[in-house]
Amino acid sequence: MSRINGFLGRRNVLKLAGIGSAGLAVSTAAGGFLWGAQETVAPKVAEAETKPQPVSPDEALQRILEGNKRFVAERRQNLQSRSRLQETATAQFPFAAILSCADSRVPAEIVMDQGLGDLFVVRVAGNVASESCIGSLEFSAAVLGTQLLVVIGHERCGAVAAAVKGDPLPGRIGIFVEEVKPAVRLVQGRPGDPVENAVVANVKYQVNTLKEGSSILSSLIAEGKLKVVGCRYDLDTGELTVVA
Repeated sequence: MSRINGFLGRRNVLKLAGIGSAGLAVSTAAGGFLWGAQETVAPKVAEAETKPQPVSPDEALQRILEGNKRFVAERRQNLQSRSRLQETATAQFPFAAILSCADSRVPAEIVMDQGLGDLFVVRVAGNVASESCIGSLEFSAAVLGTQLLVVIGHERCGAVAAAVKGDPLPGRIGIFVEEVKPAVRLVQGRPGDPVENAVVANVKYQVNTLKEGSSILSSLIAEGKLKVVGCRYDLDTGELTVVA
């Protein structure tokens, strides 16, 4: 399978998806194509020898967990420097993709002590794997080459609490809450706090949705090129725990 600087080429993305090129020709304001942008920029980065060495899914997970330990121990590294900004200005080579809740207390790069260009982060209330979120994560895995995808839920999640409560919600707030409710039903009646039970169940449910709801992701998983895991974040301690 051909790659562009270590990442899957556009034609192979189309093969994985089983669709024609017309389905992915997304025009940009500059008149180019989204899928061509990384391919155009990446060779320049390779020539400048600024591309990081690829890591395996297990190595990527270890890097995230070690970064979280630094965060908890208040020994964060300086990964947002001016030089790091310049290094990542022309292209991105994230080693992991994150699907996390939009909660302001769970900023992925901070709580995992990672820097500019390290993580491809998709944030949405309830960390739900909606269609648009899946599309973004497919891009990160198939085009950018991330070999690890982490779904992160957190304790006392408002979206999960709303799904447990089940009351009608105004505007479009109910859209993402509805996507949490299948996970809530899986743990109804179990002993313990219903919201905390549902937080973990929702992480596991969204992990399964990503594995089973995307032909691109499932193909990469089958080939051993992608790993999808789920984590719970503790708001009180800052600790990240693998739950799926």
